Amino acid sequence: MEKVKCYIPQTLSEALEIRRKTGAIPLAGGSDLMVANSMGTGITPAFVKDVLVITNLPELKGITENSDGSVAIGACTTSAEIASCELVHPLVRDAASRMGAIALRNTATIGGNIGNASPKGDMPQPLILLDAEVVLQSVDGERRMKVDDYIIATKKTAIRDDELITRVIIPKTDFTHIFFRKVGMRRANAISKLTLSAAARIENGLVADFRASSGAAGPKVMRSRQAEELLIGKKVSELAACKEEFLDAWNGVISPHAMPEYRRNTTRRMLSYFIDALISGHPAGRVE
Repeated sequence: MEKVKCYIPQTLSEALEIRRKTGAIPLAGGSDLMVANSMGTGITPAFVKDVLVITNLPELKGITENSDGSVAIGACTTSAEIASCELVHPLVRDAASRMGAIALRNTATIGGNIGNASPKGDMPQPLILLDAEVVLQSVDGERRMKVDDYIIATKKTAIRDDELITRVIIPKTDFTHIFFRKVGMRRANAISKLTLSAAARIENGLVADFRASSGAAGPKVMRSRQAEELLIGKKVSELAACKEEFLDAWNGVISPHAMPEYRRNTTRRMLSYFIDALISGHPAGRVE
């Protein structure tokens, strides 16, 4: 097997030059890549391409609030840092706080979780609901796109060979009600069998906004804007009458593979629970 090189740049500009010249695989926390390339306990992982270690680049760390109220999260910010930061939207903090074990949360990064493009990834699910964007940078400049567009399918993204994810931008939102659930084999240290986020904004008895996203239910995080439109603009008093139509529309979002009935039924119950809370006049805030 041909030996691969490991590059450890000291600055982002140096990393981008190496990425352009070599196409080396970016490695931040390594919680996915080290497992994917594992050769067994005590054996050095066998990477098939050169590796670009970006873990300690200061330009890729930190969480800041922008002047428009959006929040920027550096690509190498860990799940633990995100879970503990009040600037970050509660749904993203929920997902980050439930990701694996404590040790993993202290190493896994938001950029890696998005870049891995697993349908069971924890943070892409609420990020897609929130219309968050990734910032992709190369030596030629940067471009932005929604996380929903960046993740094309399982393990497939829109990144180019000379680009790095540098940060994630979460726009400001003003939901009155939010809901998050992660279903796994146990309450902690579990890979998702199903996740769901839902959010709504109720204004003067009307549903001004409604969104839902489901993880581990298909080749990527699933969100149906067409289904959401069935509820947006309705009076809260009308939700009971149109709830079944909305839930039936969501059935079509779930992949027909990998226990579809379980995922459809479970997702349906969770969405129904959230909508029923809105109908019952649940106080603004988190629906538990």
